[in-house]
Amino acid sequence: MNGHSKASSGKKSVTYSSTRGCPSQKSISFRSAVMRGLAHDRGLFVPDSFPTVSREELESWRSLSYADLAVEVIGKFVLDDEVPRDVLEGIVKRSCAAFRSEEVTPLVKVEGHYVLELFHGPTFAFKDVALQMLGNFFEYFLSTGSNGGRLAVLGATSGDTGSAAIYGLRGKKGIDCIILYPNGRVSEIQERQMTTVPDDNIHCVAVDGTFDDCQDIVKASFADKEFRDRVKLGAVNSINWCRVLAQTTYYFWSYLRVTDAEKGVDKVNFSVPTGNFGDILAGYYSKRMGLPVGDLIVATNENDILHRFFTQGEYHREDIQKTISPSMDICVSSNFERYLYHLAGEDATTLASWMTAFESTGKLTITGKKLDKARADFKSAKADTANTLETIKRYHSERDYMLCPHSAVGVSAVHQMDTADSATVCLATAHFAKFGDACSMAVAPLPEIPQELSRLWGMETRSSNCPNDAKVVQAFMEERIKERVDGHKKRDKKRKLMKNLVLVSAAVGVAAMVVSAIRRR
Repeated sequence: MNGHSKASSGKKSVTYSSTRGCPSQKSISFRSAVMRGLAHDRGLFVPDSFPTVSREELESWRSLSYADLAVEVIGKFVLDDEVPRDVLEGIVKRSCAAFRSEEVTPLVKVEGHYVLELFHGPTFAFKDVALQMLGNFFEYFLSTGSNGGRLAVLGATSGDTGSAAIYGLRGKKGIDCIILYPNGRVSEIQERQMTTVPDDNIHCVAVDGTFDDCQDIVKASFADKEFRDRVKLGAVNSINWCRVLAQTTYYFWSYLRVTDAEKGVDKVNFSVPTGNFGDILAGYYSKRMGLPVGDLIVATNENDILHRFFTQGEYHREDIQKTISPSMDICVSSNFERYLYHLAGEDATTLASWMTAFESTGKLTITGKKLDKARADFKSAKADTANTLETIKRYHSERDYMLCPHSAVGVSAVHQMDTADSATVCLATAHFAKFGDACSMAVAPLPEIPQELSRLWGMETRSSNCPNDAKVVQAFMEERIKERVDGHKKRDKKRKLMKNLVLVSAAVGVAAMVVSAIRRR
């Protein structure tokens, strides 16, 4: 495309540095940021610069398909020196082909505002958008020299990341995928989506603890240099920059679709059900690139550490409350460190001191101009279980539209803030059927669920249990990886033996034919 040749001529891809400022973790490539996941100083990778999109360029993208738009948006960060354009197009188009909707993330108007349906991927959750793409980037990087062709992905999930990661990585050559989830704290259908995948490179682990415990095991494993290097550790959680980058596309997409339909709208507001802060962070970065975004609304359930931060300046850790929106039952948002880095004036020393204090005390408080800046960047609202169920019930009875509990939190937020209008998009992060027990508290009987989900109950499950102990989990990982690799070696040896037998048999057959022909003479 013409836009590509102008953008990439003589330019290099964006580089990335750790939020915590370690010199060895500065100005690294996109490939390295994706393959490492978490920086070696326990920080998160952030772009060293932000490419800009002018109004004219944005208008030139209006007629593009979702896949072509994704290539343009991602191509602002990733140029030919990192991923050749034709390869990037292939990665994006293969990723988008996994979705049931041609639009990938269709936008619908409900009760005067818009809903962006992010649940048309293989696992019926928004995380498919990024994780299908991340799996294909991993595959490309491994096939072109990274890590000696090996990667052990370790991820923590509160529900949807796990299955989306599994469906994005299943059967990928050179990759083992180990997913930790809190035992008894994900919905049954989420657990079945993970544990019914039979591929031998997939390993599901139920941990005796909370999601935050699972996340702490992941972070501890990345901090263990010997283990990290030995297994070639990689990340799929939203700490991986690729996930945030992939999600920026649907902010551009929905802005274009809203302004197609609403000629008087200049800026678009977004309400985002928020747990780990990665989804709404993609909206913040889109705004920094030049997308005309109005309010970014952080919508939380009872686990409201982010709402307390944006209203009172208090990022104070509290015990997790178990709710009907389990993917948001998080008391420490792992992606929030990226935003705090920007709030600290992109000063890694300040950010590192904040995080060190928070990790030791469980408290971070900001006041004055920094709090004013945070409130200018984000609005916030909290919807408890009663609000959530009332929203699900009302939208079904009055609009014949089903919301999952997480999506309902985002919708409740726009009504609380009186912004439920044609300039506002609520992100619908999962299909209601993934949370049938919760939805049935508001709607009975429930609408029919998709066949892809209903058939999970007839499939065999496969998972392991581990205590809340990083060393035990690491030992389990190494054992499972060894078992899989040894099994593949045995199969390869058997295939080689069979191939040799076939060749010998063929040679014997040819020899017999030659002897027979000589005798006939």
